[in-house]
Amino acid sequence: MHRDFHRWYSPALGRDMELLIFGHAGPPCLVFPTSHGRFFEYEERGMVAALAPRIERGWLQLICVESVFAESWYNYGLATDARMWREEQYEHYLLTEVIPLIQATNPNPYLMATGCSFGATEAVIFTLRHPGVVRRVIGLSGLYDLRRFFAHYTQGLYFHNPVDFVPNLNDAWTLDRLRETDIILATGREDPNVWSNELLSRQLWERGIGNALRLWDGWCHDWPYWMQMIDRYIDGHD
Repeated sequence: MHRDFHRWYSPALGRDMELLIFGHAGPPCLVFPTSHGRFFEYEERGMVAALAPRIERGWLQLICVESVFAESWYNYGLATDARMWREEQYEHYLLTEVIPLIQATNPNPYLMATGCSFGATEAVIFTLRHPGVVRRVIGLSGLYDLRRFFAHYTQGLYFHNPVDFVPNLNDAWTLDRLRETDIILATGREDPNVWSNELLSRQLWERGIGNALRLWDGWCHDWPYWMQMIDRYIDGHD
């Protein structure tokens, strides 16, 4: 399997960032780590191995990125808008540095995004905030209402909190792009965050944005379940 490590100084973030690329061809897929995970987590947890047959055949390419969660969502010492500004810078890093790297090395235009737990949250937020960039997003056991992370609610948080901004989407171009996106939300029926998956799914449907809400029996908030989920949904099949 082709495995490529990249590290460079990010102008958007003002520090070095690292990522791993697995595969030589096929639709590229951004992989976001869990809340305290690193860019190599997906490999260490066996998820890359689970997808190896697709990767080796050139049917899929994984781009496992680093996060700045500790500097944004989990940086409780900063004010809300300062944390959201760091998230804005991270999205700028993805848009102006990571995606151009992908496009320079892989001509396949069908970009996907996925993640587990808070990685799913990030993947879905990025997809919804940048319509038309990601063509399929697979959120596994994500949380889509982030208000509990903040003592003060601000406009900056509103624009990064899916269950807040989705009901107010009304721009025709934005809605059309999201209606063209495959959105898959999978989680366990007993996951404590299942309610936010159900709420976001319903809100999307109310805006005419189709999505697949897939509820698995039990808790399912762990790697063995996520391995089964990604194998089932990565190709867009139920």
